Amino acid sequence: MLSSRLPKDLSPSPFFAELERVKADVNARASAGGLSFIDMTVSSPLRVGLPIDLDAAVEEARKDFGCWNPDAAGWKSAREAVVEYYRERGGNFDAGQIILTASTSEAYSVLFKAFCDPGDVILTPMPGYPLLDTLAQLEHLECAPYFLKLKRERFDKLTDLKKVTERRSAPAEVNSFRFVLDSDSLLAAPEKAKILLLVSPHNPTGHCISREEWNEAVRFCEENNLILVVDEVFGDYAFTDKVKRTWEYVLGECHPERNEVKSKDLWEADRGDFVNLPESGPKCPIFWLNGLSKAVGSPQLKLGWMAFYAPRERFEPIRAALEFVEDAYLSVSAPAQALGMSLLKQSAAYEARVKERLLQNWQTLREAFPAKYCPEVLGGWYAVVRLGEDDEELTLRLLREKHVLVQPGFFFDFDEDGWVVVSLLQEPALFNEAVARMCSLADS
Repeated sequence: MLSSRLPKDLSPSPFFAELERVKADVNARASAGGLSFIDMTVSSPLRVGLPIDLDAAVEEARKDFGCWNPDAAGWKSAREAVVEYYRERGGNFDAGQIILTASTSEAYSVLFKAFCDPGDVILTPMPGYPLLDTLAQLEHLECAPYFLKLKRERFDKLTDLKKVTERRSAPAEVNSFRFVLDSDSLLAAPEKAKILLLVSPHNPTGHCISREEWNEAVRFCEENNLILVVDEVFGDYAFTDKVKRTWEYVLGECHPERNEVKSKDLWEADRGDFVNLPESGPKCPIFWLNGLSKAVGSPQLKLGWMAFYAPRERFEPIRAALEFVEDAYLSVSAPAQALGMSLLKQSAAYEARVKERLLQNWQTLREAFPAKYCPEVLGGWYAVVRLGEDDEELTLRLLREKHVLVQPGFFFDFDEDGWVVVSLLQEPALFNEAVARMCSLADS
């Protein structure tokens, strides 16, 4: 009776059923005066004292709540607000390159419908967020992995030894292990692969795409006629200037105060839009996905978007295909678009508040665990720690004995046991206590 898009068994796995049972028991004991429960999986700023001020935004946007002005790509005024969001960060998009969606998940669905046939393959990172597999399955698509691997930075040269010496006096600057893209693993892509999906910053490893990795990914897509999709929902939360937003690798960086784009890169599309499509740009279409969920910490408002680049001869057919799919649903509400225009004006200030919290908690974590057990985070809201046990049993032990909830590494398809994933969003006092409890378990 049910669709073949769905898993054959929708019941919780034995592990997650047991996790819920233990969580209920721990919460009951905490409520009765026992050891407090600390959730290190929290994914919403709303739950950890980091809401954005909605009052002023609602007052400003209220006049448009009752509007019904359907546009498959979204209101132009709302798309221009997204353009301004990018411009504040050095981006060079035009409103004609923006498509609004009800969420990033819906953006994936639109792209899958526009570019894929049933049975086609999406290349997704491993380890990685399991939602991507679910979204593909719901479109009768398959996922095939490429890999992120753990890299050790070696300090063999005299100049590197000097850097290490300097870093010892500044531990916030040092970490000799990090995840990188295993570009060779892309070569195992199935013949029916249609989309390469990059996540930068990556959930959960904190990896960000370097220019070298970007060039390899683009070359692979060009040679294999793939669409390149970049999930950058955590893009505002980079911890380092080692890497850039990946659209800078394609469109260059403009200076917001001058709002400059090279005239030779501007191309007049069919509707009179002048869009930034460099003549010497990549030969594959590229999409960048984002939304209010992370940009202003408001997942409840359900507004996302995709910004895209395509070779000039492919731009209009692609835009028409995306709008055809979007027009069938018109799922972005008037209140969401109106609030988005107002809230994005606050996004830079909000980003600074959240990043301060993330960096503080990341510093706590990296000081508590040796570098080889706590790889460097270049950005995002999550970090991973390898504690050297079976991650299912480790997760349950942390919850039972220490009343700390983490996510097990197997949930993200780590290829080794013993990894756990923690959110860096938690309130610092609780985060410090949770890390101390994790250390005590690791030492026992």
